[in-house]
Amino acid sequence: MPKVDDIQKIQKLNQQLADLKSGKEVEARKMKAVLSTAQQKAIKDKWNAQLKLRDEVKARTKEQQQAAGYKSKREVQIAVYEEAINDLNPVKAFEKKLFDLEVRQMRIYMDSISEALKEGKTNEQAKSIANNNLTRAGLARMDRQRVNQHLNKRDKEVFELEEQLKKQLGIKDIHDEDET
Repeated sequence: MPKVDDIQKIQKLNQQLADLKSGKEVEARKMKAVLSTAQQKAIKDKWNAQLKLRDEVKARTKEQQQAAGYKSKREVQIAVYEEAINDLNPVKAFEKKLFDLEVRQMRIYMDSISEALKEGKTNEQAKSIANNNLTRAGLARMDRQRVNQHLNKRDKEVFELEEQLKKQLGIKDIHDEDET
């Protein structure tokens, strides 16, 4: 199973939190996929504290239970989920994802150029080979040549949204620096 990045984790945490608040049950394996071991331990510890509280303080009515601080297991899970969401920073996660993408792009480009030059190719041939490898990897080419113009409507909307987010957050792409 692929590793879940922070952006996906935020989305899944929000979705599972909404499920918990609406009364739906969230499977343990889904919780385990998005919560860290410390957060999973926090759920267990808080629930054990609730069980201990119930042994020490006997409350028969709802008012007595609320006054004593009784919480259901779902309420304990919701509290931990809210803490987990507050701990994650979506802007930082987005910047990390962009950085990782740029590192991958540069690694492919530089490895391809150096390999082509070792094979005796000219500079232009090496750059062309490197750009072709970037295209195969689904990344932007360094020569800015547009390929894959057959994008569907959803992809175009996603790229436009990413551009808006970059402008809104003040994030500069490595290609933006060349334009100035």
